[in-house]
Amino acid sequence: MYQFDLSIESRIIVGISAMVLLFTGFLISFITSQRKKIQHHKELELLHEQQQQLLVEQNNQLEQRVKDRTAELRQQKEALQVSLADLKTTQMQLIQKEKLASLGELTAGIAHEIQNPLNFVKNFSEISVELIEELKQEVREGNDVNTLELAETLSQNLEKIGSHSNRASRIVKGMLEHSRLSSGERRPTDLNALLDEYMRLAYHGLRAKDKEFNCELVTSLDPQLVKLTIIPQDIGRVLLNLLNNAFYAVREKKKYANSTYKPTVTASTNQIGNKVEIRILDNGIGIPDSIKAKIFQPFFTTKPTGEGTGLGLSLSYDIITKSHNGGLEMETKAGEFTGFVITLPIS
Repeated sequence: MYQFDLSIESRIIVGISAMVLLFTGFLISFITSQRKKIQHHKELELLHEQQQQLLVEQNNQLEQRVKDRTAELRQQKEALQVSLADLKTTQMQLIQKEKLASLGELTAGIAHEIQNPLNFVKNFSEISVELIEELKQEVREGNDVNTLELAETLSQNLEKIGSHSNRASRIVKGMLEHSRLSSGERRPTDLNALLDEYMRLAYHGLRAKDKEFNCELVTSLDPQLVKLTIIPQDIGRVLLNLLNNAFYAVREKKKYANSTYKPTVTASTNQIGNKVEIRILDNGIGIPDSIKAKIFQPFFTTKPTGEGTGLGLSLSYDIITKSHNGGLEMETKAGEFTGFVITLPIS
């Protein structure tokens, strides 16, 4: 009986020990698991903090880069504004240089043109002085018929003096208008008179530099042409530039052409519907196909260095197309001819 009881007790102790061991193992496992979770949680928190710190640093770096780039762009903008201002100043200086260059070409022609009316004024003044002396004599002698005839002749002479004085005044006025910057003032203008004026001035200007140069001038001006409301000094610059180019082209061709070549520059006006067409044609050297597309580009020129700024045709194109809503086209064949066609709307 005692052995049996001992056996049962042993079994109970063993069972309890096993349960204790099992619980202990479970508890150890649970604690270990919780520690791992706590450790994992701490690691996640640390990782989160590191990520937050990294984001803050990256955000600060990005903000600094934005600030630096903004400052850089501001500096570039300021530099660009300065460059644009310098470019505009340079452009105005070049435009003025082109105008002064064309004015220089006009000077000789103006001197020739203004000398003619001045000669008439001088001659008629001298004749009038003699007529006055004759008139005094006839009055003293009481010859009424002769007195009236002399008075009529004197009156005619004074009219001619006035006419030629006005002619000289118009030439000087045109020169002054050409030399100064355009005022932008538009006024009704006789294009026939303007074209004829600049054609003779351009021709005599070239003749003053080259006494041996001769060219046939042909004009075909529409007598029914209406007056156009334009900026006359600007259109005058265009005409002068195109005519100078025409005379230059025929003079260059004359250097190598045979004796039968006859330099000719033709200028014409024509009213077509609601537009006026001006044509300037020369039988000079022409323009090769390879450079036709460049002819209206700023600073492009076929003339030797020092003989052209390369701005003439570019400025002419802008004056016609932008300032006057017209058109400027070129027709040419290398070695044979060049023609420019200006179209201006009738407002």
